[in-house]
Amino acid sequence: MKIAASLPNRVRVVEHLLIPLGDGCRLAARAWLPEDAESRPVPAILEYIPYRKRDGTRPRDEPMHGYFAGHGYAAIRVDMRGSGESDGLLHDEYLKQEQDDALEVIAWLARQPWCSGAVGMMGKSWGGFNALQVAARQPPALKAIITVCSTDDRYADDIHYMGGCLLNDNLWWGAIMLAYSARPPDPALVGEGWRETWLKRLAAMPFFPALWLAHQRRDDYWRHGSISEDYAAIRCPVYAIGGWADGYSNAVPRLLAGLTVPRKGLIGPWAHLYPHDGMPGPAMGFLQEAVRWWDHWLKGRATGIMDEPMLRAWMEDYRPPQTTVSHSPGRWVAEPVWPSPRIAPRRWTLAADGLAEGSAPTSRLILASPQTVGMAAGEWSGFGVPGELPADQRIEDGGSVALDSAPLAEPLAILGAPLVELEIEVDRPCALLCARLSDIAPDGAATRVSYGLLNLTHRDGHADPKPLVPGERYRVAIAMNDIAHVFASGHRLRLALSTSYWPMAWPSPLPVIAAILAGASHLDLPVRPPRAEDADLAPLPPPESAPPMPATRVRDGRFSRTVTMDLATGECCQVVRGEGGLFGEGVLRLDEIGTTLDHSLTRETRIRPDDPLSARIAIDQRYAMGRPDWPIVIETRTAMSATAETFELTGELDAYEGSVRVFSTNWRQAVPRDLV
Repeated sequence: MKIAASLPNRVRVVEHLLIPLGDGCRLAARAWLPEDAESRPVPAILEYIPYRKRDGTRPRDEPMHGYFAGHGYAAIRVDMRGSGESDGLLHDEYLKQEQDDALEVIAWLARQPWCSGAVGMMGKSWGGFNALQVAARQPPALKAIITVCSTDDRYADDIHYMGGCLLNDNLWWGAIMLAYSARPPDPALVGEGWRETWLKRLAAMPFFPALWLAHQRRDDYWRHGSISEDYAAIRCPVYAIGGWADGYSNAVPRLLAGLTVPRKGLIGPWAHLYPHDGMPGPAMGFLQEAVRWWDHWLKGRATGIMDEPMLRAWMEDYRPPQTTVSHSPGRWVAEPVWPSPRIAPRRWTLAADGLAEGSAPTSRLILASPQTVGMAAGEWSGFGVPGELPADQRIEDGGSVALDSAPLAEPLAILGAPLVELEIEVDRPCALLCARLSDIAPDGAATRVSYGLLNLTHRDGHADPKPLVPGERYRVAIAMNDIAHVFASGHRLRLALSTSYWPMAWPSPLPVIAAILAGASHLDLPVRPPRAEDADLAPLPPPESAPPMPATRVRDGRFSRTVTMDLATGECCQVVRGEGGLFGEGVLRLDEIGTTLDHSLTRETRIRPDDPLSARIAIDQRYAMGRPDWPIVIETRTAMSATAETFELTGELDAYEGSVRVFSTNWRQAVPRDLV
């Protein structure tokens, strides 16, 4: 990362700014302003999230928002209601209240003497979600947005469900939200009332994972905040950015296809990170690209950004199946418009002995996977940390129906979503199916390229699932995650199908035997022909930022991922442990404010190969923060199991000031299974 030693504008930082709302609530902000903004007003850029501007995102905010201010913008990082030093309570994610508050914040920013009246909004993950959602509310001052690692469909492509299957990240993220939301406001900013505010927040804490698990189909809860319900509601320009190793990359092509406003898309090889911190690499100069976008739409400058192709994507080459990758081999490609008329499906028919181009005789492929298939899947979404990518898929293929093509005579490039259509019968009223596409090297190594999940009771849509009739034949389609990948000459395609994918997705209530009709089922790949203009694409700039925040590493962290099997019972146990940081980043002291942050989490999942009801998850977490005169510790314990009829969730939360426990609560909730 290049540190820009000098920027066009000198910057002053406002550590704590209170934005008044109409109901008397005040939202806390941190602001980076050009020094002369009072006499020469500038556009404002808003990032609006619940992760604490004072300490939680401070290391990330300083070099990013300082960079924007140094290029002539008022960069404003606002904590949502009920988080950080903001007033109020946080009841859930993406509520209407959250959007209403944002509308008031944008109007307030536009009225400030240092603001030109034009506002942009940006964010990653939660901030990327609400940038889209707020844009759909059409505040007059909002002129453009950048949304990174977000989604347009809260049910189909968020951390809770995938293809109608329950993701175990629902519990993981819910547990983290318990700890995040339990952090107190900083008394150095809010004064003596901090403890009273803290206790009110703790008493009002929702049990997040059960809140989300109560909605197992795509109902009004999920439709709210899903801008895919009405793309036309967004009337300002949108720059959508994602990464192939992230859980949210599918939204980028959907947004490009669904929106009608000026729009651009960028998809790199990255995990759930801003692209200037992108892992796997290559990272790119996201901040320079963002300034070009803001200059065009907020200042009316001719930057040329809208003269470039609508979509730029990282076309990945084969790499051996490794769970830790620092650099993704490949190259940048571009499409002038999306969907691209140049990309067309190429079909392989499922046959008894593999994948065939052309027709194949009818036959039955019997599939009954051990519940442990999925242990080599990696994480639903990567965060750029060790061990999170899928391992060699030969570990999984023995418990799957795995079908190979003939060796390819020439390279095959795809860009888009692979699609599997199957004629299938099952012996249970509830079943899931996982489809995996792998790149098979001549030595047999299997690298997963893409995958998709489908709860077969959701075969006709996620709003109104219906039980399966055992023995009845259905035609179902599984769309895999969008990807750009080149299969090399001499490599083979492999489609692998399984009836389990643990611990990524919760298993069906009973073991499933499926019969797939070969000859009547097929795989379609979105084949992208070469484009000569790709060789002339302007190179993306290398990463650059403003100076980082001063911090001291107090203690190194540790991070590990292990899978063990009990050979007596067959039980498989996966343990992911981060110490001194959620991903083992290490314990940091933020030198400017003297605050130390120490976050540790252990996630343990268990299952036996013959019994889906043996599935168990347990998450233990400790978040320690503060200063010698303000020591805070939050501990949580969450767990989940299931019967054939209900999900069983438990949770505990204890909060300490020093050695004194000031708050304790627990939850025990049974949530009926709704065809999941």
